[in-house]
Amino acid sequence: MDLTIALILLQDGIMNGAIYALLGLALVLVFLVTRVIFIPQGEFVTYGALSLAFLANGKVPGTAWLLVLMGALVCLVEAGACWRARRFRGYLRTLGWALVLPLVLLLLAPWVAGPDVPLLVCVLFSLALVIPMGPMIYRLVYQPVEQASVLVLLIISVAVHFALTGLGLVFFGAEGWRTPPLVEGSVQVGPVAWSGQTFAVLATCIVLIGGLWLFFSRTLYGSALRATAVNRRGARLVGISTRMAGSLTFTLAAAIGALSGMLIAAITTIYYDTGFLIGLKGFVAAIFGGLASYPITAAGALFVGVLEAFASFWASPFKEAIVFTLIIPVLLWRSFGSVHLDEED
Repeated sequence: MDLTIALILLQDGIMNGAIYALLGLALVLVFLVTRVIFIPQGEFVTYGALSLAFLANGKVPGTAWLLVLMGALVCLVEAGACWRARRFRGYLRTLGWALVLPLVLLLLAPWVAGPDVPLLVCVLFSLALVIPMGPMIYRLVYQPVEQASVLVLLIISVAVHFALTGLGLVFFGAEGWRTPPLVEGSVQVGPVAWSGQTFAVLATCIVLIGGLWLFFSRTLYGSALRATAVNRRGARLVGISTRMAGSLTFTLAAAIGALSGMLIAAITTIYYDTGFLIGLKGFVAAIFGGLASYPITAAGALFVGVLEAFASFWASPFKEAIVFTLIIPVLLWRSFGSVHLDEED
């Protein structure tokens, strides 16, 4: 290995690490606020990437139909809850975002899938298709069992992962897809040419992390999420709705996952089940941070990305095993200083 090869591998590792950092941060956020180890985070990656790929190739993505189906289920579940409580205040708002919005997007999808539509419009429309799935999944699956133990929520997450993977096969098929790069061209940095897509990934990662910091430190909703993450019972006592916090958290997780998928779809072929492995690598990064620390998670993600890149050069058949085996020493390291606490402490 010479310096040029090392720099090329470092470029790939940093780019992949930035994606894993975003997914790791989303996993930490979801766990802190809702106590859910969100295994299906990778499915948002797949849905976002394949939705953009379908639109870029002039096809209506299956997520347009899936969103309508999920929205109709949300409306039915919410109608039943309102009927039992004899309170229908707020149901019109549910109809608006869970049924009217998906139907409008479904009607607009053939126009956005046209041949002359700019890629940026396709990106924004794909985000509009995937992001509402986050709060819908929370309302259908996690909200009814929000008081369950972490183990039960983990088992439910595994079931949701398999369900979303199967739906991905139904609505997208088994073919792999790629998307056009968001940024064309390359920049020569020393002996290595860094692609424009690499800079797009890094810039997006930095902007999203900065945006999340501003959201949590400067906004009322961000403060509510932080309070819920610190102590769920205390947040309820001061009037913060944990259900609102959970829905907002899943919305952010869906947005981060979908955008991450669009960033990597230009550099690797995405299949209906590709997101699982990508999400697991984000989970490895989250383990670095103990599912609690955002900075350590981001640093761990960069380490995972660089390790994967160099492992693919030295031992390509075993690169996945090397990355996932990394969980064992990290868990041992974190267990030495861990103190068991009750879930509400």
